[in-house]
This record gives sequence, C-alpha cells and structure tokens, in this order.
Amino acid sequence: QVQLAESGGGSVQVGGSLRLSCTASGRTSGTYTMGWFRQAPGKQREFVATINWSGSITYLADSVKGRFTVSRDNANTVLLQMNSLKYEDTAVYYCAASPAVTNAPYTELEQYTYWGQGTQVTVSS
Repeated sequence: QVQLAESGGGSVQVGGSLRLSCTASGRTSGTYTMGWFRQAPGKQREFVATINWSGSITYLADSVKGRFTVSRDNANTVLLQMNSLKYEDTAVYYCAASPAVTNAPYTELEQYTYWGQGTQVTVSS
C-alpha cells in the first residue's frame, strides 16, 4: 500500500502563486506515475497534471498550461507549482499514484490506484 499526503494548499489572491507538495509513504520502493487532479464544488474531478515514473515527461491540462508545472522533488515527493492563479482554479486538489511504468500521459481517474485526501486551494480577489 502507498499513502499519499498533499500539502501547501491555502488561500491566495488572483494572480498569486502556490506550490503543492505530495509525499508518498508506505510501499514506495517501486516507481510510480504521479498525477494531480482537482474538484471544484458541484463539478466532477478533473485532470490537472501528470509526471511519468522517471520525472522526464510531464503533461498538463490545457486550462493550466503556461501557468502550472509539475516536477519530482525526490523519489517520493511530487510538486505542483501554480502561478497566475485564477478564480476558476479554486478547488480541492488531489494527488494520485499509479504503479504503471509508462511514458504515456495518464489523464484519467481510473488509471490511478492510490489517492491522497486532498488540499483546498481558494483563489479570491
């Protein structure tokens, strides 16, 4: 089993920045494809970003391209740097992990096995 814990959420003004962190614990000896998703009130959970098992390939949703970046800080920690935040970025952000060793972009919820509890991001004026 792998446990995921997100941190770094909070409240920020429009145009501001936040950095989310996701740390894996438990059975982390394997390599994992990691993803970030978000869910706004009344909406379905949607894909935000993914990074492959080696950290060499990233893929972002069109809505965040040019503003967000995803990276691996170390073998067990993935970061989501969010810049130029907009009102519509307000959501609970979830980290997810898949044991798949692949270079294909994992953008679907069903592709992920493990999920964190989520961290709230609120963007306001």
